[in-house]
Amino acid sequence: MSTTDDSAESGEEPAVSDTQTDEQRQRAKALAGDLHSIVGRLKRRFREESKARDLTPSQWSVLRRLELEGPATVTSLARAEGMRPQSMGATVAVLIDKGVLVGAPDPDDGRQTILSISPTFFDSLTKGRAARDMWLKGAIQARLSPAEQEDLARAIELLQRLVDT
Repeated sequence: MSTTDDSAESGEEPAVSDTQTDEQRQRAKALAGDLHSIVGRLKRRFREESKARDLTPSQWSVLRRLELEGPATVTSLARAEGMRPQSMGATVAVLIDKGVLVGAPDPDDGRQTILSISPTFFDSLTKGRAARDMWLKGAIQARLSPAEQEDLARAIELLQRLVDT
């Protein structure tokens, strides 16, 4: 029995991909490629606007984790990021050298260091986000008509559905 028949018998909606024609599948493939390209360009533009081009994706991941979850040790960061502690240690060392992170002795275990985002870098993060937001808001207002802004709002809803699956 086919997937479509199984889902019909169970009362479930068939997966959209099960009912698509070859032309629709090709269109979806083209849309996926276009979306990947535009997201990459948007990310690069955000980095340019926030003046944060000199950090790697793994360094950004560590910073996001520290910002969201608070101070942590190298060991806990490595575990959370799925890395070996030695690899995380190298990543953290670069961030400390750049003045992005600061370390303080762990009050519960003197062998460990508690890492956090430096106040100076946190300030630059805040300013970078503000610059990025200002650029995007300005670009939307200057380049998109009110009707296109509504289209963008609908597209954002669709993108949200994509990432929530």
